[in-house]
Amino acid sequence: MVLTDILGHSQDRLYAPLLAESEREAVSVLLRYLENRGEEDFFSSGPLRALTTLVYSSNVDLQRSAALAFAEITEKDVRAVNEETLSPILLLLQSSDFEVQRAASAALGNLAVNNDNKILIVEMGGLEPLIKQMQSTNVEVQCNAVGCITNLATHEDNKVKIARSGALVPLTKLAKSKDMRVQRNATGALLNMTHSDENRQELVSAGAIPVLVSLLQSPDADVQYYCTTALSNIAVDAANRHILADTEPKLVSCLVSLMDSGPERVQCQAALALRNLASDDKCQLEIVQAGGMPPLLRLLQSNVPQLVLSSVACIRNISIHPDNEAPIIDANFLQPLVGLLKKSGPPSTNGSANGNSPAPASNATEEEIQCHAISTLRNLAASSERNKKAIVDAGTVDKCISLVLNVSSNVQSEMTACIAVLALSDELKQYLLSVKIIDVLIPLTSSPNTEVQGNSGAALGNLSSKIGDYSAFVSTWSSPAGGISGYLIRFLTSNDLIFEHIAVWTLLQFVEGGEKNLVELVKKSTAIIEATKTLAARELPADPPANGDLIDLEDTEAESEIIALAGRVLKMLE
Repeated sequence: MVLTDILGHSQDRLYAPLLAESEREAVSVLLRYLENRGEEDFFSSGPLRALTTLVYSSNVDLQRSAALAFAEITEKDVRAVNEETLSPILLLLQSSDFEVQRAASAALGNLAVNNDNKILIVEMGGLEPLIKQMQSTNVEVQCNAVGCITNLATHEDNKVKIARSGALVPLTKLAKSKDMRVQRNATGALLNMTHSDENRQELVSAGAIPVLVSLLQSPDADVQYYCTTALSNIAVDAANRHILADTEPKLVSCLVSLMDSGPERVQCQAALALRNLASDDKCQLEIVQAGGMPPLLRLLQSNVPQLVLSSVACIRNISIHPDNEAPIIDANFLQPLVGLLKKSGPPSTNGSANGNSPAPASNATEEEIQCHAISTLRNLAASSERNKKAIVDAGTVDKCISLVLNVSSNVQSEMTACIAVLALSDELKQYLLSVKIIDVLIPLTSSPNTEVQGNSGAALGNLSSKIGDYSAFVSTWSSPAGGISGYLIRFLTSNDLIFEHIAVWTLLQFVEGGEKNLVELVKKSTAIIEATKTLAARELPADPPANGDLIDLEDTEAESEIIALAGRVLKMLE
């Protein structure tokens, strides 16, 4: 029944003497407006005042008509409104009549799509009647009230107020509703409340975790998505991860299953949830034991950037645990990981699993994927010569050499860190030198990014230790980019303890190596000799810091070692 019918019906079936004059006039004004609504603005003229008159009527039929009119008008015309519009709607929310409550909360939910209205509704006390309606025995009232809370919770300024209002306990209860619309709205509202640390703790206290975990197996894709994403956000906090580990033993296996089924957005959030859980070493092992490798590998090879990002971020965290290195390599991750280091190019035109073309990856997404991929490769190389060789055989070094000078500083930092780890291998050093990796490391030692500088210097230092052939260092003494000599001078005179230590230690490897040509080059460099003498002559503080500051003590130990190394270099050059 349309509103014109409802209002007309109300007017016809009520004896005129029972309606106040103002009410009869209000009904007439509204009927005229509804028949000619294109000619008049509801929110700034007579129709709003007429509808407000019906709201304050003691006649429940007129209140129902008013609530329905508000619901219909706000559904078609959402705009920022003032207190004059919201006050009558909030009054209708307090009615004991289910029809009035249902329509009023629908109207408020419509207006709560607008950001300005979200703030004003909460400021005017809208949360209290909505919380009462969430506890109604009427499912339609519950559904609309929760939907309105969901909209209000999308505004950052409202989140804490909602968390402190007492809304979370009834929201958590309604997430278990048998009505799918109520369940969907409630889980959506809970998700919207997981974007700050304080609110996440309130949710945990309200008992949301077991409810969210149980609903991961919901047949509704929206509920699955909301719950998976909410749990992912909750798992950002270390304390919450411990609670999840202690109280939800099936969570990891459930998330692993979700990566292999359901819509892509659920698969993506399941991988992200596992990524956050894998910040703890126990979960890093559990994901592998729960069969997480095959679905993660499948997502890693997807042509949907967000699926790739979520899976490679998860694998990166899993790879931190030494016991997971071999399982990841044995599960054939190396080639796909190296493939992710590619230069950014045009997005794939192949359809995704759901038949839609995937959204192209942004530069930021591509960079993040590259960082996670090379970081994973570095983790996998950490503790095994076998793994280092497998990583080199997969083409990692060739890819880094071809890309490292032309990628972002964040990716450069990860690539040079990986090279520095590979350069620790005595079996690989000569190979790394033969592919001229020095030629890309030298320019990076003068990068504006200090991490890139340090990693590149560390890689050169690692390459200089315990090798029989120093010809690669001789041939690059002066170039490229100032060569090995320029790098040594910059680091020796940097006034940075880490850089100084790297340079003087590298210099010692050159001298101890005994390669005649290289030693002569060092001797002939006045700048290097003078910088080394300066370091050797550095004086340590006579007394330790009075406050026993740990950082100062560590610095003192580092300086002492630099002085000793510099002295050894000079003595051997005599």
